[in-house]
Amino acid sequence: VSLQACGGGLVQAAGSLRLSCVFSVYPGRTFSSYRMGWFRQTPGKEREFVAAIDWNSGSIMYGNSVKGRFTISRDNAKNTVYLQMNSLKPEDTAVYYCAADYGRDIRPGANEAHRYDYWGQGTLVTVSS
Repeated sequence: VSLQACGGGLVQAAGSLRLSCVFSVYPGRTFSSYRMGWFRQTPGKEREFVAAIDWNSGSIMYGNSVKGRFTISRDNAKNTVYLQMNSLKPEDTAVYYCAADYGRDIRPGANEAHRYDYWGQGTLVTVSS
């Protein structure tokens, strides 16, 4: 099982980036069996919830700091979850992590990092002012 995130980089404030995360699942399971999330972290701070999505994109949650600017989506045929980030701000600078939790539906606690079983290696997003 592995998650591989990519798409980070340096962008100016008000710009956009799209992160991708490919999930190699256990044999016998499918990507659609997992709810997916994005979190971010800066040095010295706890991991912050960004967004979560259920198995068929029917239920989505966002952290308050990114609502209206970020969009999470998934393509089950490609085992991939995306995070489209628009109107980026310097305070969005962080390492972004994708995460997977076995189970289809978003449930209470989907915004809590400890609920997720699998994590990607992180991709750095830097927003310059």
